[in-house]
Amino acid sequence: MPATTDLGFTYRASREGVVRIFRYGKEVTVLRGKAALQFLAKAEGAPPPEVQLLCAKVTGNYKRGNERSGKP
Repeated sequence: MPATTDLGFTYRASREGVVRIFRYGKEVTVLRGKAALQFLAKAEGAPPPEVQLLCAKVTGNYKRGNERSGKP
């Protein structure tokens, strides 16, 4: 996956410790407690491509089998 790929993920963290992850404006998952804290620790200050990949991994929208670019 190229580093400049935007997968359409955004996230919002609330004061209550809840992290909501959105893809193209639709909520896809909610993280609470330890999972939310771990996500925020990794996402805060990370470059946008890394945040996109992190969101994809957390939501399960990762490794669909079509990542290979073909035979060399």
